[in-house]
Amino acid sequence: MGNLTRRNPMGEFEDMVDRYNRLFGLNRNAGEREGLLTRSDWTPAVDIKETDSAFTIEAELPGMNKEDVKVTVHDGVLTIQGERHKEEESGDKKHHRIERFYGRFTRRFTLPDNVDEASIAAGFKDGLLTLTLTKQEPREPKAIEVEVN
Repeated sequence: MGNLTRRNPMGEFEDMVDRYNRLFGLNRNAGEREGLLTRSDWTPAVDIKETDSAFTIEAELPGMNKEDVKVTVHDGVLTIQGERHKEEESGDKKHHRIERFYGRFTRRFTLPDNVDEASIAAGFKDGLLTLTLTKQEPREPKAIEVEVN
């Protein structure tokens, strides 16, 4: 009788995702800038909500402090970036499993035209970054008269 091979669908899925990430240069361990693209070691989960007056972006950043996070707005793009540091290794600890991601991350969001970039507010509590983006009246397109000679 031959050897039985035990199937591990989850392991096969993880292998497929790792191959895909390597193909597109999204390796978790890369954490480096290449040209205009930023590679991230991990990606925080984000919820985006909308009310009549504002958008709210909530990013889960467990184990991080507000000093580890930077939020910027440039040319209509909101960028959240930061780094979650791994705890110091010590000789008396034995790690059996590490599932949390560490290292740098970057998330970018293109802002709608009706967001007032000057009024974006940020709060950070219990590992949750909350950004409030107040809405404004959409800018009217500016007509430019063209003279024909």
